[in-house]
Amino acid sequence: MRHTHLKLRIAVGRLCAAEPCATEGDSMTARDSLTATVASSVIQSPSDGRELARVPDTSRADVEAIAARLRAAQPKWLALGVESRAQWLRRWSQWLVEHNDELVTLIRAETGKAPGDAAGEPTYGASVADYWIENAGAFLEPGRPESTNPTQSLEIQHCPHPLVGVISPWNGPLSMPMLDIPAALMAGCAVISKPSDLTPLTWREVVRGWREDLGAPDVLDCVPGGGETGAAVVDVVDMIQFTGSVRTGRIVASRAGERLIPCSLELGGKDPMIVLADADLERASNAAIWGACFNVGQGCSCVERIYVESAAYDEFVRLLTEKATQLRQGSGDTEPVDIGAMSSEEQIQIVERQVEDAVRAGARVLTGGQRLPGPGLYYPPTVLVDVDHTMDVMREETFGPVIPVMRVVDAAEAVLLANDSDYGLCGSVWTRDRTRGLAIADLVEVGGICVNDVCSTNFQLSLPSGGWKNSGVGSRFGGESGIKKYTRPRVVLSTTDEPVKEPHWYPVG
Repeated sequence: MRHTHLKLRIAVGRLCAAEPCATEGDSMTARDSLTATVASSVIQSPSDGRELARVPDTSRADVEAIAARLRAAQPKWLALGVESRAQWLRRWSQWLVEHNDELVTLIRAETGKAPGDAAGEPTYGASVADYWIENAGAFLEPGRPESTNPTQSLEIQHCPHPLVGVISPWNGPLSMPMLDIPAALMAGCAVISKPSDLTPLTWREVVRGWREDLGAPDVLDCVPGGGETGAAVVDVVDMIQFTGSVRTGRIVASRAGERLIPCSLELGGKDPMIVLADADLERASNAAIWGACFNVGQGCSCVERIYVESAAYDEFVRLLTEKATQLRQGSGDTEPVDIGAMSSEEQIQIVERQVEDAVRAGARVLTGGQRLPGPGLYYPPTVLVDVDHTMDVMREETFGPVIPVMRVVDAAEAVLLANDSDYGLCGSVWTRDRTRGLAIADLVEVGGICVNDVCSTNFQLSLPSGGWKNSGVGSRFGGESGIKKYTRPRVVLSTTDEPVKEPHWYPVG
């Protein structure tokens, strides 16, 4: 544990000692920029409550100055071409791998994640960058559709939005922005990024690595801060990618609409899991406990409600409860753990409110159900039964390790209940009959669904990731659409230079 805390002090100390994201030639010096801000965020460790750092919010004036600087650098970045841009991202990807331990230490400190949940973020971020390095060129090739006029040739070019804004949530301080930013950079955009005010340390370090360690082109910067900083970002960019709550997503979309700029939104989820009577219950229960509890349930693709056919219900609940009680929870500093702390007092109170509401309405708690005593924000895996759709826990996003299980008569009732939601992000269907499972999956109103798997669509980088209903607008990453959303189509028509008589030109015949 002493070694972990030493690495953390070194990482946070270097981060806080470093100048804010600025370069020579700015209208303000780094010191002036800091003193001009009006607020700062106190970053505390959810594992034990200790203060890690104080990070000044970026003022609107500073956001505007940074945006102007990035815009000025973007044309040269675009002119480099895809292959040269890929070389810079390849160096960045390697930097993430080389600094894995330091970054994982920061992630764990500011999020309270268990070692297993934090360990994958740098390597996943590197793999996302590698995907775009390998595929961006093909996706950005101009299209050449067939012309209806033999004297004309057609081309569709994919021209980047000069400046893209990326606003990321706290549940993946490194992986979340890396899902968005490498594609935008490969498309030729400059990017201004705002991490969550709860977890800005890791992403500031990653951007510092791009700017200082690598000396990369000045097309990426980080503007820590709260809502006012986020609003300033939306006001200065040409396209905005937002990941977060439905409430804030509506505000972002409204402002983007006023400015007539495109926006891509990945919002909340209330992801259903349908377990049929013929399912492999051992595998399904393993999937349920992991799908509901990875990152302490703080993921938009986490399993948030389960519908089980009556014939399999009792055995599934028995297995699920048994597995939930076996999970180890804690900081992971001194002993192995499976899950860590929740991110904030506000988030743990949401979980408590939903569980208490369900119990008052008749639900039973089979395990968990109360926060753990002592320092830190720990809420244990909680299995709820006798739940129904009058309860908040079945209708509102929980974002915590709560697993409500509802008995249903058959698959038709399960689908009906799964679709009885304002959300439509992810889901899963469990059955030994794969053909039947695919047919049922077609009926569930979500943007991504698995048959006999859970949350796996998010790890397939060739797939678009987007939600229906209140879960989002557009697709977030993956495949051709994941990079073209950062571009604008430009059509080019050229006519042969040989003399051609145009029948519809003047004089009228």
